[in-house]
Amino acid sequence: MKRNVKRPGWDEYFVSLARLVSTRSTCLRRKVGAVLVRDRKILATGYNGAPSNIEHCGTTVCVREKLRIPSGERHELCRGLHAEQNALLQAALHGASVKNATLYSTTQPCIICAKMIINAGIKEVIIAGKYPDKMSSKFLRQGKVKIRLHRN
Repeated sequence: MKRNVKRPGWDEYFVSLARLVSTRSTCLRRKVGAVLVRDRKILATGYNGAPSNIEHCGTTVCVREKLRIPSGERHELCRGLHAEQNALLQAALHGASVKNATLYSTTQPCIICAKMIINAGIKEVIIAGKYPDKMSSKFLRQGKVKIRLHRN
């Protein structure tokens, strides 16, 4: 007797993994996870937080929080790397090309990450949530990177 097993679709599966990855985040303001995928294979993951061997915001002070800087502004003051940046760096560190890959993220990339995504050759970004950075989505479109909101 055949049984129909309910399985998540690929987008749902990888967005769920990005959400799981985000639980490792050390950011006090927003926990973000990213998964780089090509041909349904995971290339790298990343979450937002301070670089390796650097004190995390939870154990020191968050400058952006202290100065009450709104979300989407003054990224250079943040101690941490973004999830998308960490996923790209992990792929590079381990020699995995991300050309023509898809990036799944819990949040729309910021403008800084959008520029990196374009130059890394990523073909599509699938996000679970929006972020207040209109310039980012404009750049992604101009850079011929498809961006899609996944709803589940």
